[in-house]
Amino acid sequence: MKINVGRNERMLRVIAGLIIIGVGVYYQSWWGVIGIVPLLTGLFRFCPLYSMLGISTRGR
Repeated sequence: MKINVGRNERMLRVIAGLIIIGVGVYYQSWWGVIGIVPLLTGLFRFCPLYSMLGISTRGR
């Protein structure tokens, strides 16, 4: 896996993922599971969709 998520975007993804999971837990909804996607892409610094589209927000 080649890193394709930049530092700022990584932080936003982790924060957004945690918020989505938290809201899902608060409302006892399965929709909170969606928060796992941005959380994991932020933690691993790799987005499969970006890879398929040839996009990278990682600075050089």
